Amino acid sequence: MAITGLISNDQPQFITSTENRACSNAPLIENQDSNQIIVPDRKSWKNLFAYMGPGFLVSIAYIDPGNFETDLQSGAQYKYELLWIILVASFAALVIQSLAANLGVVTGKHLAEHCRAEYSRVPNFILWMLAEISIVACDIPEVIGTAFALNMLFNIPLWCGVLLTGLSTLVFLALQQYGVRKLELFIAFLVFTIAACFCAELGYAKPNSSEVLKGLFVPSLKGNGATALAISLLGAMVMPHNLFLHSALVLSRRVPRSIQGIKDACRFYTIESAVALTIAFLINVSVISVSGAVCNSENLSQEDQTGCKNLDLNKASFLLRNVLGSFSSKLFAVALLASGQSSTITGTYAGQFVMQGFLHLRLRPWVRNFLTRCLAIVPSLIVSIIGGSAGAGKLIIIASITAVTWIIGSLIMAINIYFIATSFITLLLHSGLTVIVVVFSGIFGFSGMLIYLAGIAYLVFRKNKEVTHLLPLDEPETRQTINNPNNGSLYSLPRDDIVSMQLPQRIRTTEID
Repeated sequence: MAITGLISNDQPQFITSTENRACSNAPLIENQDSNQIIVPDRKSWKNLFAYMGPGFLVSIAYIDPGNFETDLQSGAQYKYELLWIILVASFAALVIQSLAANLGVVTGKHLAEHCRAEYSRVPNFILWMLAEISIVACDIPEVIGTAFALNMLFNIPLWCGVLLTGLSTLVFLALQQYGVRKLELFIAFLVFTIAACFCAELGYAKPNSSEVLKGLFVPSLKGNGATALAISLLGAMVMPHNLFLHSALVLSRRVPRSIQGIKDACRFYTIESAVALTIAFLINVSVISVSGAVCNSENLSQEDQTGCKNLDLNKASFLLRNVLGSFSSKLFAVALLASGQSSTITGTYAGQFVMQGFLHLRLRPWVRNFLTRCLAIVPSLIVSIIGGSAGAGKLIIIASITAVTWIIGSLIMAINIYFIATSFITLLLHSGLTVIVVVFSGIFGFSGMLIYLAGIAYLVFRKNKEVTHLLPLDEPETRQTINNPNNGSLYSLPRDDIVSMQLPQRIRTTEID
C-alpha cells in the first residue's frame, strides 16, 4: 500500500509524552498539501534515492575551508603521517551523525528541541550559547575561505570578499522557496565539484601511493608539534552544529508509519551518510596528499620552502602556481570557493534550527538569515580589514581549535582538557609575570576547567526525563490516544518547517483533521 494511502487517514505518526512544556508540544504541521518528499511504502533498495540529500549537506562541514587549512599544514609539515587521524575521525563522524539522524527519524523532533524539552531554563540557555559559539567558530573560516577564493580568482580585496560572501549566501538561501530537494541537489553539485578539482590536483602532484596508504593505516606522531596538529585535525573534523543540522534535515521526509518503515529509514540514512562522508574523507585525503607531495618535492625554491613552513589557504594558491602551474592554482581556488560557499549555507541553516529549537523564536526567514550571517561576517570583516590576509589566516586556525559513542565523546573531552591544560601551563611558565600573578591566574584558569567538568558531569549524570514515548499505530493504546480530542501533544512527519526551511507556527490540535 502506498504511503499516500496512509496519509489520508490523517493520523499522527508519533505520540509524545505530555510532560514537556506546552510550547514544545504543539503540532508543527501547518499545510499537509505542501511540496513534501514522500517515501514509498515498499521494501526496495530504490527507496534509498528518496533519502539521499541530508548527508551531503552534513558532509560539507567536513570539507570546509577550516579543514582545508589544517589539511594543508598537516601535509606540509608531516607529509602523509597524519592521514590516519582523518580515517579515525571520519569513522567517529559516521557513528555520531547516524545517531543524530536516527534521533530525528524516530522521535520526530530535532536535537535542539529535545534539549529544550529535557533541560531546565538555565542549562538550556547555556547549551544554546555554546551551540551558537560553535557555529560562529566554524562559520568564520568558511567566510574567510570564500573571500580568499574570490581574491584568487578575481583579485577582489579580502574585505570585499567577506561582504560578497554574506550577500551571496543570502541569495543562495532563496533556494529554500523551491523546497529542500533543490537545495540538496545544489549542495551535492558543489561537493562533487570539490572532489573533481582535487582529483585533478592529484594528477598534477602525483603523491606516492604506497606512502599514502602507510599514512592511512600506520599511526604515527613524530616530531615537535605533531600532537597539536593532530588535535587540530581532529577538531576540524568534529562539528557540533552538524548534530543539530542532521537531526533536523531528516524530518523533511514523510516515512512510512510502520516500525519497519522507521527502521528502514534509519538504515537508509546511515547508508546515505556513509556515502557522503566517504566522499568528504577522500577529499581530505587528497588535500593532505597534494600538500605533502608539493611541500616535500626536491625542486622547491627557498621561497616556497619558507611558505610550506607556515602554509595557509592564501599561500597555498601561490605555492601550487609556482610548483604545479597556474591551472592547478585555479583549480584549488574553485574548490575553495565551492567549499566556502556551500558551508556558509549549511552553517546558516544550522544556526536557524538551533535558534528555533532552543529558544522557540519565530522570526521572518530573511531576518533570521541576516542575523546568522552577521554573527560570522562581523569578526571576519574586522580581521580582514585590520590584519589582511595574514590575520585572516590566523583566525581560521584559531576557529578550528561527543559502548562506541561514549568512547568517542570521552576521547574528545579528554583531548580538549589536555590541550587546554598544557597550553595554559606553558603560557604561565613563559609569561614573565610575577609569582603572585601566575598563582592567581592559575587558580582562575583551573577553576574554569573545573566548572567545565562540573557542567559535563551534570549533563551526564542527571536523571533524564521521559520526553518521548513511541507506540506502533496498530496498538489499542495508540488509537485511544489519537481519538482523544483533548490530547494536544501529537506530532507527524514530515515537518513543514523543515521541508520549507521555515520556523514552525503554533496551531491548535483541532486544526489537524
